[in-house]
Amino acid sequence: MTIDIKPHAYDPATQPELFEGVLARRVIAFIIDFVVLAVPVALAAMFIFAFGIVTFGLGFALYWLLSPATVIWALVYFGLTLGGQASATLGMRVMDLEMRTWYGAPAYFVLGAVHAIVFWLTISTLTPFVLLVAFFNERRRLLHDILLGTVVINNSARASSLRGSMRGPMPNNGL
Repeated sequence: MTIDIKPHAYDPATQPELFEGVLARRVIAFIIDFVVLAVPVALAAMFIFAFGIVTFGLGFALYWLLSPATVIWALVYFGLTLGGQASATLGMRVMDLEMRTWYGAPAYFVLGAVHAIVFWLTISTLTPFVLLVAFFNERRRLLHDILLGTVVINNSARASSLRGSMRGPMPNNGL
């Protein structure tokens, strides 16, 4: 029985355009995704409140469903978006980012859902200082990326535009 160990698909030394500015744009993508997740939860909470008023308090019992529904909503959101064709959440798409496995394959539903779980577990148990891991590795991967074997890179359109700007302007040969 042989074990096929795949090499890293993305090398920051030879492909710096894939990692240029990823961390800062990843923070903005997180904020966008947080809003996308929070708005439906807030609307559901307001609906339950109004329903509780109309039903003279009986509808307030639905608040116990809000926490599990929020967790399910988040897992489905991350699973579907990261496991989708773009391998990116809505916030990541806005910021021209995508998630890949360390060997270059696109993400899939279970990986996207587990990525969200491991992120929240590492943040809640190890404090936000766990995000400092990104400053000490060349691919700027966070702890949950390292644990799951994923990497967040610029999408191909952004990488190609950065590749062109990194080369600099073409020299004018007197023409």
